[in-house]
Amino acid sequence: MNGVSGFDIFGDIHGCAGKLRGLLNQLGYRQRNGTFRHPGRQALFVGDLIDRGPDQVDTVNTVRSMVDAGTARVTMGNHEFNAISFATPDPEKAGEFMRPHGGPKGPKNLDQHGEFLKQVDESKRVEFLEWFKTLPLWLDLDGVRIVHACWHDASIKVLAGALGQGPMSEDFVVRANTTGTKEFEAVETVLKGPEVELGEHHGFRDGRQVRTAARIRWWDPGARTLREIAEIPPGSRTPKGRPYPDLGDEPCAKADEYRYENDKPVFFGHYWRTGTPRVDGPRTACVDFSAIRGGPLVAYRFDGEATLVDANMVAFGRG
Repeated sequence: MNGVSGFDIFGDIHGCAGKLRGLLNQLGYRQRNGTFRHPGRQALFVGDLIDRGPDQVDTVNTVRSMVDAGTARVTMGNHEFNAISFATPDPEKAGEFMRPHGGPKGPKNLDQHGEFLKQVDESKRVEFLEWFKTLPLWLDLDGVRIVHACWHDASIKVLAGALGQGPMSEDFVVRANTTGTKEFEAVETVLKGPEVELGEHHGFRDGRQVRTAARIRWWDPGARTLREIAEIPPGSRTPKGRPYPDLGDEPCAKADEYRYENDKPVFFGHYWRTGTPRVDGPRTACVDFSAIRGGPLVAYRFDGEATLVDANMVAFGRG
């Protein structure tokens, strides 16, 4: 692993700097020369550093200082991309932005992004956004892959051709927020995850929002039915407030296009897991265990093993 004895892959932080510092300490990282360092390991972050939590500035500064020192790498999460889009003017609508501040979507976007806007002053936001634009959307390293929501070769190929060298351009941000473009489809897949329409089974409540599509369990090689493919959050309810029904064994081929079939282990976040941290399979593991919703911040200690194991999941803090 190019001089590094192992990687520690961290889940979504969402401004929970206290849990981040606690987990870094638990894993043997110590503050030295202004940042957290480990004598033989490197931290890898799956993105979603910001939004929702109480310590937006501290979180970004902590991770950024590690990246600058070479003790960490970080991929972009959908919340970093959303922040860039929120600040990018819409060339077709005067006074509006690629992630709308007004109209039907405005209240949801402002609510989701509210803690970042409240805690980070304008000059610091500009500084952070410029840094976000430099973040890779995936990492393909020696023996391991990192992505925020879905490793999908076709989408990554599109993005590799569209992004070019250097920071993310405003033109790319516009295209990636324009429905129907190849960039839009690729970003939706890699940063937010592919979805399957639930059809006659209707939607489910996700906080205040009603969703009529579910995220696809692209990491599950055996998923073949709608019930197996659809990632419905535990405890979900119908729009009328009833317990969400079993989707049954209706065949569904939607996941076939996205199924991960490479031997290289891949780590991701995004999916708000609960319960005891476990890997998803021998080569796939989600490290997001809902730190901002009372769960622990989780990292996987990767030492080059071909088969991922539950015992390498390390958790810090609840509540």
